[in-house]
Amino acid sequence: MAEAAGGREQPAGGRAPPDAAYRAEEELEPASLDAPAAAGGRRRERRSGVSAVGTAERFPGGSLGPAAAPDPDACLLEAAKATPRRSSIIKDPSNQKCGRKKTVSFSSMPSEKKISSASDCISFMQAGCELKKVRPNSRIYNRFFTLDPDLQALRWEPSKKDLDKAKLDISAIKEIRLGKNTETFRNNGLADQISEDCALSIIHGENYESLDLVANSADVANIWVSGLRYLVSRSKQPLDLMESSHNTPRFAWLKTVFEAADVDGNGIMLEDTAVELIKKLNPTLKESKIRLKFKEIQKSKEKLTTRVTKEEFCEAFSELCTRPEVYFLLVQISKNKEYLDANDLMLFLEAEQGVTHITEEMCLDIIRRYELSEEGRLKGFLAIDGFTQYLLSSECDIFDPEHKKIVQDMTQPLSHYYINASHNTYLIEDQLRGPADINGYVRALKMSCRSIELDVCDGPDNEPIICNRNNVTSPLAFRNVIEVINKLAFFASEYPLILCLGNHCSVQQQKVMVQHMKRIFGNKLYTEAPLSSEAYLPSPEKLKMKIIVKGKKLPCDQDVLEGEVTDEDEEAEISRRLSEDFSREPKLIWLCRELSDLVSLCKSIQYKDFETSMKSQNYWEMCSFSEAEASRIANEYPEDFVNYNKKFLSRVYPSAMRIDSSNLNPQDFWNCGCQIVAMNYQTPGPMMDLHTGWFLQNGGCGYVLRPSVMRDEVSYFSANTKGIVPGVSPQVLHVKIISGQNFPKPKGACAKGDVIDPYVCIEIHGIPADCTEQRTKTVQQNSDNPIFDESFEFQINLPELAMIRFVVLDDDYIGDEFIGQYTIPLECLQPGYRHIPLRSFVGDIMEHVTLFVHIAITNRSGGGKAQKRSLSVRIGKKAREYTMLRNTGLKIIDDIFKLAVHPLREATDMRENMQNAMVSVKELCGLPPIASLKQCILTLSSRLVSSDNTPSVALCMKDTFPYLEPLGTVPDVQKKVLAAYELMIQESRVLIETADTTHDKIVQCQKAGMEFHEELHNLGTKEGLKGRKLSKAIESFAWNITVLKGQGDLLKNAKNEALENMKQIQLACLSCGLSKTGSGQTDAKAKRCLEAIQEKDTGDENGRL
Repeated sequence: MAEAAGGREQPAGGRAPPDAAYRAEEELEPASLDAPAAAGGRRRERRSGVSAVGTAERFPGGSLGPAAAPDPDACLLEAAKATPRRSSIIKDPSNQKCGRKKTVSFSSMPSEKKISSASDCISFMQAGCELKKVRPNSRIYNRFFTLDPDLQALRWEPSKKDLDKAKLDISAIKEIRLGKNTETFRNNGLADQISEDCALSIIHGENYESLDLVANSADVANIWVSGLRYLVSRSKQPLDLMESSHNTPRFAWLKTVFEAADVDGNGIMLEDTAVELIKKLNPTLKESKIRLKFKEIQKSKEKLTTRVTKEEFCEAFSELCTRPEVYFLLVQISKNKEYLDANDLMLFLEAEQGVTHITEEMCLDIIRRYELSEEGRLKGFLAIDGFTQYLLSSECDIFDPEHKKIVQDMTQPLSHYYINASHNTYLIEDQLRGPADINGYVRALKMSCRSIELDVCDGPDNEPIICNRNNVTSPLAFRNVIEVINKLAFFASEYPLILCLGNHCSVQQQKVMVQHMKRIFGNKLYTEAPLSSEAYLPSPEKLKMKIIVKGKKLPCDQDVLEGEVTDEDEEAEISRRLSEDFSREPKLIWLCRELSDLVSLCKSIQYKDFETSMKSQNYWEMCSFSEAEASRIANEYPEDFVNYNKKFLSRVYPSAMRIDSSNLNPQDFWNCGCQIVAMNYQTPGPMMDLHTGWFLQNGGCGYVLRPSVMRDEVSYFSANTKGIVPGVSPQVLHVKIISGQNFPKPKGACAKGDVIDPYVCIEIHGIPADCTEQRTKTVQQNSDNPIFDESFEFQINLPELAMIRFVVLDDDYIGDEFIGQYTIPLECLQPGYRHIPLRSFVGDIMEHVTLFVHIAITNRSGGGKAQKRSLSVRIGKKAREYTMLRNTGLKIIDDIFKLAVHPLREATDMRENMQNAMVSVKELCGLPPIASLKQCILTLSSRLVSSDNTPSVALCMKDTFPYLEPLGTVPDVQKKVLAAYELMIQESRVLIETADTTHDKIVQCQKAGMEFHEELHNLGTKEGLKGRKLSKAIESFAWNITVLKGQGDLLKNAKNEALENMKQIQLACLSCGLSKTGSGQTDAKAKRCLEAIQEKDTGDENGRL
């Protein structure tokens, strides 16, 4: 029996524990729970992932003065608040996690000794290390843990108990859990300060007691978990491990590789040959590192030669090419083998990677394509090297391949889409001195840009030119530019291309422009007159392969060949800013009828105010806003801006004061629904990263459908919302940064050596409530395979507008800190273990430079991502929150909305009850909230199926729902789990059977309310409402309609999720043998019920829900 199960334990050193929460070295202080890192390393003041008030006043010159010496942690925190990083684009300091100190990650293992086999884990455990022992009373003790030489028991010291009692027999261990997944951890007052990745629990005894430990690094925790799991699974023949380390499939494969290259057959080869052979097998390794490894191996054997034996080759390859984090993962999912078979791979893909409809044959095909050994391909197993290759392949890319195709509805009005747009497309340098270059158009069009700019001026020989009017030394012939556009217009996307025409030509050369466009573009030009009977612009689908000209237009009711129109020259902004008469009227220019007639759907007009626009603006007219003007409107009238953009196109262009062609933050204007946010493509950096990443989705076609809350005619959304969006289910993004691969030195760090100290920043971009940033610890002097092993959580209130930017930086930089980045929309993330291909500062993919992560997305209430594993979780244990309806002040309408209050509460209760029941099952199974229900069943089956494969419970289908019935005596601890499981099934059943009725009530209230939409102004006038009160009533009405629609959708999603859960649970029970009762009747009945669930699911999709 473990000491943890005994009585009160004294802290190390034999002293009575003090009453205070802060203890000496024997008992861990709460503040030092994340401290293994701060043990050493350089502390640089500039390193910070946050924007905060600097420390110049306290520490003049940026240095920490003598007064800081007594409290280095406080000084470090102050330094972390200093100058923000160049690459940080989070504006709001309150959203930045500045509480995380700059820390440095040190492995407890010798840096050159990697874990590459179970034997390495056992050796490490036998040598022993310090672990922190966590007690239920919130006390934490330092203890030195070792594994007995005979591999039969785990021991620790110091202890008040006898040495024979301060141990735990391996035979008594039931489970080993990684993470804070026991009651002790969940209820410990210091749990929030304990790293999820450093925590582990050993479950032992018939009562499933827990020995809860914290390692001082994640890799040490992984070693103990992997080693103990191996010993428990091989408890009858543990010594085989040590004897067979050279008889593994991997060793056999390496021997065949060596022998094939050993032309003389002497079992020895030149070091040069061996180096080339390893580089051929792993091209990312540096030659110097391989040679150093050979020298280390030979030195340990007290020999020095330029020849390499077969054993030395295999040892060097194993140590150099085994990524410990991948090895730990392989051992975990292979049930403690050192290879995966087809069943292991199938469970990994289904339960962890979110792959649906996977078959054994598909898994065997993966093995045949990625396993390096012929034996493995023939026998159907995937060893560590093949598994590593698979994880690095495009099949495990973080970007969902579904989004590489057109997946969004392209039949909505043009104003409902974000449109990929370029500013000053003709420039490839800054706008002050940069020459015009045809490659600007080539680059933009190949990147699926759908809105490009042409500033056209009079040229020689009556030929219009395109040029930078600040630098007219290298003009482009308008005709040549049009020819290039015609050639590449639909190279990357078949959806409409908008030409933003900046016309600075005389009437004579305007006519030449028209002739060129008509001749070169032909019938691609869209010149059809808009229909006054329509209310919205045509859709991208209808405008496929069409070129739309945006520009000024002569009045249709004037039969003139030419006339004056206002010149909306962007450069006029800077001249007006520099002028004392800032409010002066814009100048007028002459426009010919021929050019005017080319403008159809995108007529340029000047913005006055929203009231004027909503009354008199036609749907085919659009306004351009300077960055400053758009920012002002977004801050002062965020709801009006969103409503305006439901019907009309808005174009936002960078301030003319950005003479270096820097970029605005497009997210600020996307949040307001602005469709065309023009970017300076020639200027790389964080803003362009956001823009490029955003338009990777929807097949990279240059059009992205806006969230429905920003499209629906009656809906409420404010770009400045600080909390939950009405009718939208918040999601929780779980990111674990595991490791990096082959990080290069920052390009601008010329004076720096090749050694870097990398760390990773995770930035969330979206609505203000979602914007935040966190960072990992720094890993010192490791660019090849730095191990971070840190987990983060982010609540996302509007997932459809959220993006994640992963940035890798050098903490020990000289001149430049940037290593690489990758930006991706939340909607495009794939769950599970993924490699992120990092991009350079200019946006190019860097070969072999990756970040290894684990991704999970869970919901607070209802609905997972379609076609992905269903994940549900509650955030904390807060009081239940209901989305409230607002009082409009219009009695007849308020009476209708009151009828929806009870159905809305019912819907929330059903969803939350199901989620909470699922979380309880996961907790009792010892799994984290991000686990799938299939993983729960797998864990549960291991407890409920005896060694002779006889289950103590059986799957019993009652009205198509998968209950578990005991077949005999079940231990009390498992009865608790089964009771929680039954409650989960019951809550799911209530939701599935009741959702339709509740949904109908909500929809009926929504429809009844919408009948008064057109009469709102008249009703308000009758009630005596006017001005601000009337506007507030209309806003409250839109809020209520949004809540009703959103809550109805959430309930629909929750029902679909519950149906999918029932299906997955039943399949998992069948595959785990929980349906075997001595005859085939139960299996046959279960299969019939599964078909019934599938039919119900299909019927609901085709019916109301």
